[in-house]
Amino acid sequence: MTEEFHRIRRLPPYVFEHINPIKAAARAAGTDIIDLGMGNPDLPTPKHIVEKLKETVNDPRTHRYSSSQGIPGLRKAQASYYGRRFGVKLDPDTQVVATLGSKEGFANMASAITAPGDVVLVPNPTYPIHSFGFIMSGGVVRSMPAEPNEHFFEALDRSVRHSIPKPIALILNYPSNPTAYVADLDFYKRVVEYCRKHEIFILSDLAYSEIYFDGTPPPSILEVPGAIDIAVEFTSMSKTFSMPGWRMGFAVGNERLIKALKRVKSYLDYGAFTPIQVAAAAALNGPDDCVSEVREIYQHRRDVLVDSFARAGWDVAPPPATMFAWTPIPEQFAHLGSLEFAKLLIKEADVAVAPGLGFGEYGDNYVRIALVENEQRIRQAARNIKKFMTEHGKRGDNVVKMSK
Repeated sequence: MTEEFHRIRRLPPYVFEHINPIKAAARAAGTDIIDLGMGNPDLPTPKHIVEKLKETVNDPRTHRYSSSQGIPGLRKAQASYYGRRFGVKLDPDTQVVATLGSKEGFANMASAITAPGDVVLVPNPTYPIHSFGFIMSGGVVRSMPAEPNEHFFEALDRSVRHSIPKPIALILNYPSNPTAYVADLDFYKRVVEYCRKHEIFILSDLAYSEIYFDGTPPPSILEVPGAIDIAVEFTSMSKTFSMPGWRMGFAVGNERLIKALKRVKSYLDYGAFTPIQVAAAAALNGPDDCVSEVREIYQHRRDVLVDSFARAGWDVAPPPATMFAWTPIPEQFAHLGSLEFAKLLIKEADVAVAPGLGFGEYGDNYVRIALVENEQRIRQAARNIKKFMTEHGKRGDNVVKMSK
């Protein structure tokens, strides 16, 4: 009776469980921790979306069970968004399903399509659910390079040729969390051509489609002719409309995959609260100036982060997209690894970042910095880090790993 449950045994301890107690203890002691760790947007949901929620919630008919696949108006709104944004035509009845955020969508898609022992190709480092959704479903994960370059295709071909059984699916995530890599349409065309040839499904996470800074909107893989035959794409309203706590996302694309996801969800949930779905439809159908404003705020924060951290002695490459900077640990602390370095920053600089190890073993030389504090707080974080690095430099000490 004391043996660990089977699925729990397959899950390693969550890296951030080591960080959160340290943050909590510091705050309990009165320390002002500048939290650049969790990607939890701090911007308010636009007013017109909130007003639509308030209007709808006053109708008692909306208090009943909803639909697990999403109300028709919401699915139509998402299909219209894809038509406007990507030029992709979707059938809202057969090719669109609402999810409780993209994270839930990925997890339930994994459950729907994975048999024990199935091989899935997943980038490393990547957002944890991309791997652990399949691990919890009994699948086997094979790591792929995260950067969309020639090495990706070499690894893809090698993985397909040497995996037994042949992989059933490939996970893509561009713009990427945590690395902020961005893929172009030519990359997607090569991936689709290869996966169609080898009969491999593609699951694309496009949660950061509207958070970009170079003036070029990231494409959807469904823009590629024939992609709809093998691909499903997941999006989220959390970042685009600053609605993280609302838990609203979508899966769109291949009818067979969408049908499987809808069937699994029909056993597990009744969908989001109807007023939330109505408000989400209003967001998708409404003005997009609020989206531009969010993008501009993140870009300003990014620029402040890059500039102020450089002045502190920590060079951070400007991410082209997402709300994250993915950066190597400063050289003098590299031997610690990302988890111990993140602990040290909290204890000695009052700044929290996300250890790269939490996104896969190939992320352990990096940390992820989230743009979830205002510009003043980011500058303060840089000042704290400058003092921290200067003091360690003066001491000339070799920092050792802390006890847990």
